[in-house]
Amino acid sequence: MRIIGLAGWSGSGKTTLVTKLIPRLIARGLRVSTLKHAHHGFDLDTPGKDSFMHRAAGATEVLISSGKRWAILHELREEPEWDLPALTAKMSAVDLVLVEGFKRDAFPKLEIHRSANGKPLLHPDDPHIVAVACDTALPEAQVPVVDLNDAEAIADVLLRHAVAIDQVRSASWRN
Repeated sequence: MRIIGLAGWSGSGKTTLVTKLIPRLIARGLRVSTLKHAHHGFDLDTPGKDSFMHRAAGATEVLISSGKRWAILHELREEPEWDLPALTAKMSAVDLVLVEGFKRDAFPKLEIHRSANGKPLLHPDDPHIVAVACDTALPEAQVPVVDLNDAEAIADVLLRHAVAIDQVRSASWRN
C-alpha cells in the first residue's frame, strides 16, 4: 500500500484532478482509495434519519450498512483531530492512497498550482513536495513541473513518487 498527496491552495483544482486520476489509475490495474481533509465540520448524514439521531444522541461511532456500502461515522467529541498516520491505519488495503489536503504534513506530495489563483507556490517552503502540476510554465520551479491538463503524466509522477504507507506512519520516508 503506497501513499502520495495532492496539495494546493483552495481553487487550484485538486478535487477535479483527483476525479480525473482515479479512473486512469484504475485502468492501470490499481486499487485506489482517497483520504480528504476538510477544514470545517461536515456531515455525511441527513437530519431526521436514524443514523443521524444515533450520532446526535451521543454515540461515539455509528456504523451504517446496506447491500451496496457501509460507513462508520466517528464523532471526536472532545478528542483532538486525528493525524494522517492514525487515519490511514483505519483504511482497507489498496495499491494507492491519494490524499487531498494535509498540505503541511511530512509525506510526499504533488503541488497543484493554478496561476490564476494568484497564490504563491508551496514547494519552495515544503521539502516534501516532489513535483508541481501547473497550468503555466514555471522556470523558477525547484522541482519537476508537469502540465496540469496532462492527467496521464500526472499519474506517472504520482506512481513514481508514492511511498509505502508504513514509511509515512513511521515518518521515515525522507530519512
